[in-house]
Amino acid sequence: MNTLIKSLLAAAALSTSAGAASADRAPIEPLVPPPEVPIALLVDLSSGQTLYSREPDRRFMPASITKVMTVFTAFEMIDAGKISPSQEVIFSEPTWNDWHGVGSTMFLELNQRVTIDALLRGITTVSANDGAAALGVGLAGSLDRWVDRMNATARSIGMHDSHFGTPNGWMDEGRTFVTARDLVTLATAMITRHPDLYERYFGHKRLKFNGFEQRNHDPVTGVVDGADGIKTGFTNQAGYGFLGSAERDGRRLVMVIGGAPTSRIQKQSSRSFLEWGFQAFEGHPLFAAGTVVGEARVQGGAQRSVSLVAERPIGYDLPIGQTGKVELTIHYQGPLRAPVAKGEQVAELEIAVEGLRTSRVPLVAASDVDEANLAERLVNGVVALF
Repeated sequence: MNTLIKSLLAAAALSTSAGAASADRAPIEPLVPPPEVPIALLVDLSSGQTLYSREPDRRFMPASITKVMTVFTAFEMIDAGKISPSQEVIFSEPTWNDWHGVGSTMFLELNQRVTIDALLRGITTVSANDGAAALGVGLAGSLDRWVDRMNATARSIGMHDSHFGTPNGWMDEGRTFVTARDLVTLATAMITRHPDLYERYFGHKRLKFNGFEQRNHDPVTGVVDGADGIKTGFTNQAGYGFLGSAERDGRRLVMVIGGAPTSRIQKQSSRSFLEWGFQAFEGHPLFAAGTVVGEARVQGGAQRSVSLVAERPIGYDLPIGQTGKVELTIHYQGPLRAPVAKGEQVAELEIAVEGLRTSRVPLVAASDVDEANLAERLVNGVVALF
């Protein structure tokens, strides 16, 4: 049964309801027109709020944005201790034959030994098709096995309407497809699970490798204040797309555009979309990272409850100059069953802002809760009677 617990927080922390509009107010409309592209989505990670969406569940070909899935899969393996950035792989002859000089490249040489660190930098900075192929073959033994790992990783984070057929987004007769909503899910997982790796590999303007120096074609890094990537994509079939992010004044926005007809529109739309998100909405902080938000009941544990904490800073957005009532609700499938691991996501905080779409952000367990021993079970049983 889905358990709902109203957060016991001071009223002042929850609401800006003084002078708020009536409860039956129509949803707030964007203050400016959206980008002139068929697919657009803008989300604030601190609140989970969707600030704007156009066709967020429409499938489209991501082209080189696919490489973000390859990079994220590698990040998962690094943080799990399965691989190391200093580990070397070989750009072997079969892979070289297929991918040498194909599209964007970091100019890997035949049978060159190259570190995972260098490959990740090549993929994230200059969209290296050869780098993505070398990484996949080097870590999984074949591209087919690597793509299987990519798809399994995508399913594990909730990308339910996407599929990958290559490690780099090269044309594959439509087998590779995504949605804007799934790309935001991917960016969110990458930024929140692997913040150090994200900072290490994304947002670089240039790459020097094998005697070549190339610049990043990311349209927002160094142009939009606080922007640090993430990835462009283009093929003749897919048009121009971009998955981007920027952090400013404690707010982290993630955006997607897809199907832009020209590079110029891709760049202008990406920049104006992010700027609009920061300028048209004002962030209101609720909880700092690590703050206890509430608690959840635990069944069969050494403790009868566990504190729930914010995994990252949590807040909400309102259009500039507007106010609205805010209600917070904790959701979890409960009671939780012991054991519970510290840092495990066990609940979500629902943020309902008057006039805007309801959103949810994850809450994690503040401590371990071991299974109860015999004496603890007896005590818990007696307490439950009263």
